[in-house]
Amino acid sequence: MYSPSIQKLIEVFSKFPTVGPRTAARFVFYLMKRKKEEIDELITAIQNLKRNVKTCSLCFNPFEGTGELCEICQNPARDKSLLCIVEKETDLVALEKTKKYKGLYFILGGTVPLLRKKEKKKLRKKELIERIKKHPEIKEIIIATNPTTEGETTALYLERALKPLNKKITRLGRGLPMGGELEYADEETLRSALEGRK
Repeated sequence: MYSPSIQKLIEVFSKFPTVGPRTAARFVFYLMKRKKEEIDELITAIQNLKRNVKTCSLCFNPFEGTGELCEICQNPARDKSLLCIVEKETDLVALEKTKKYKGLYFILGGTVPLLRKKEKKKLRKKELIERIKKHPEIKEIIIATNPTTEGETTALYLERALKPLNKKITRLGRGLPMGGELEYADEETLRSALEGRK
């Protein structure tokens, strides 16, 4: 139906999270109407993303700069006794915006799907346990998964996996609505959820 070049780009965009073929097609036709300079700018931005952004070796937060650690992990003022586990990068950013949390982070890389056991292997559980074992200064682990069914399943999975490490394990308070996502919560809700962790 579409020319091969259009179809190929639709297929590429369809691989993006929450983007179906219709939305992907809209992206393609939007790009076709843009000037060459705008397309070149997009191509350069994508190339710079791959060239300049790396992943922190401790928390898996993407960053630009020298060394292996992001700004948060390098910051000597952060409370190294607190480790907050989040599902994804946008959750970390949402919690940072509250300016309430001063500890360190660990990005899990997803959730435990309810049915697909193979997906558990994609989570950074092994890396998380290694980090906690290598850093005895960690006293409290805050499980900050989203209040969704998969987020709750992940939290329970992590609680079981981390229990043998004999650390204080807390969860965010219930200021967050069930079925919501951290990245869409307002700062005040996140603040109260952090304060009400248990």
